[in-house]
Amino acid sequence: MLSTLAQLPELGTGERHLEPERHSGQEQDSWKELPLRLTEMALALWKNFLQITMKRILPQRRLSLYNGAHGYEEELIKKKLQQFSGGSVNLVKEDNGIAILTLNNPKFMNAFTGTMMVELQERVTELENWKDGKGLIIHGAGNTFCSGSDLNVVKEISNSQDGMNMCMFMQNTLTRLMRLPLISVALVQGKAFGGGAELTTACDFRLMTPGSEIRFVHKRMGLVPGWGGGARLVRLVGGGAALQLLAGAERVGPERALGLGLAELTLPSADEAAALAEARAWLSQYTDGPAAVVRAVKKVVTAARELPLEDALRTEKDIFGTVWGGPANLEALVRRPKHK
Repeated sequence: MLSTLAQLPELGTGERHLEPERHSGQEQDSWKELPLRLTEMALALWKNFLQITMKRILPQRRLSLYNGAHGYEEELIKKKLQQFSGGSVNLVKEDNGIAILTLNNPKFMNAFTGTMMVELQERVTELENWKDGKGLIIHGAGNTFCSGSDLNVVKEISNSQDGMNMCMFMQNTLTRLMRLPLISVALVQGKAFGGGAELTTACDFRLMTPGSEIRFVHKRMGLVPGWGGGARLVRLVGGGAALQLLAGAERVGPERALGLGLAELTLPSADEAAALAEARAWLSQYTDGPAAVVRAVKKVVTAARELPLEDALRTEKDIFGTVWGGPANLEALVRRPKHK
């Protein structure tokens, strides 16, 4: 069907000439309607296949790491966390398909309170349901990223069980964030310490501003990463470099982060508004195009990153089927883009 569609533009270009005297007016009308009929048939088949495939893919993305068998009672954990209020996590979804998520607790360097942890989960759920989304930028208010957990919260949940509950809750949330079908960027301004450093690793890319730093300070607090940042860091920079950063609680500025592969770019501006505009422009080069295609690209990468090879290949096949013969594919066949 698609090979036929690929030839359709030739019907009216002069490359093939139909001889009007050999065809009745009704036959000519049928020829004119053929591209539309074939396109409608292809779209109907594609929509049906898409519905079947998405039913298989979506549950994988939202699958929780923990459940009751692990002692994980989410509603009880949320109720506990909501006792520690302060700050907010704000989300703005722009018409260009890029969302801006702001950690807003500047008085405490955007440290996570209990309510902010719950709000982050709510914003992730909102992004999972945003069908037109293509990209996400996470940044902190007040020209700094995030200093981790609010120490007042840490003191109140210092017993082992509460700590484990918070750990499981945030691992679930950040894993769902990482699996979003959006290309995500952590805009690191100022400090990204502790849990803030862990949050950056849940994004696809990290952009840093002059003078900013990422630091896994957990060891200095008598801890190790608990929000999944340790596992993700190893995958980003390798075991040796990760061990240095964790065991040494070392400061990582923009230059070193670039060398380690922990950051993609140092932005020119340290100003909050200017840096956000620069991050948006940088991300736009990857989110340009139809949402369905951009989201499919992210899903393929997520599957390859997380699944064994054979499972990743099968998932890639399923995702391929959601865009093959879809609107963007058919439009490209008609447009016949030339790749230089």
